[in-house]
Amino acid sequence: MLLNCDVGESQDLALVASDQEVFPYIDLANIACGYHAGSAPTMAATIELARHFGVTIGAHPSYPDRENFGRKSMVLSEQQLSAVLHAQIGSIDRLCMAQHAVLQYVKPHGALYNDMQANLELFEQVVAVVAAENRWRPEPLKLMTLATSDPQPYVAIAERYQVPLWFEAFADRRYTHDGRLRSRDYADAVLDNQTAIITQAERFARGESITTVEGESLSIRADTLCVHGDNPAAVATVAAIRQSLERIQGSAV
Repeated sequence: MLLNCDVGESQDLALVASDQEVFPYIDLANIACGYHAGSAPTMAATIELARHFGVTIGAHPSYPDRENFGRKSMVLSEQQLSAVLHAQIGSIDRLCMAQHAVLQYVKPHGALYNDMQANLELFEQVVAVVAAENRWRPEPLKLMTLATSDPQPYVAIAERYQVPLWFEAFADRRYTHDGRLRSRDYADAVLDNQTAIITQAERFARGESITTVEGESLSIRADTLCVHGDNPAAVATVAAIRQSLERIQGSAV
């Protein structure tokens, strides 16, 4: 299972440099595109880190909401949302080309990510933007989206636009019975115990069920696991997850 991580979420190049602590353990870098965090210099610096460590590069676009770190839902027209997403994807894509790197996927950030899971019309608008970006590419951008207990509605939309999907699970988030993330409005939305986080990551990697906040069993299929490495304790947890996944993979050979 691939590990992905949100990076480049600062305007301070010194702080971006601290991202390199997590890069040895991840496969995919979701790079902030300037609308919730980051800037052109931080995007360029993070792309350089990804190239150095051989990590796949993804765009991490959001609503235009730096004040709330992209975590507040916004009502945009289809044209407005399209313009906002194309601007962010285009910006990081040009910076990738300047370094002879390749942008390979898109993972919406924060409220936009959550909103498109809850609203299939909005999900289709995001898919349409990625499809438009793919018209001139030899290899299409993938769209990263939440793995749920019923992915078929999302698969059907993506197939119409010929946009490949990567389904994502979260190592450190609690889940509800329908396979969605527990809202951060609740105190128990985030797992803060390293053992619990690693256990959940291992269960996803083995294709085993997890327990929801309601105490029910939940099985979801995921291609990639989101981890967070924005502090030394988090990096240590990511390293432990990587070690566990390699052990699982080795035992399956």
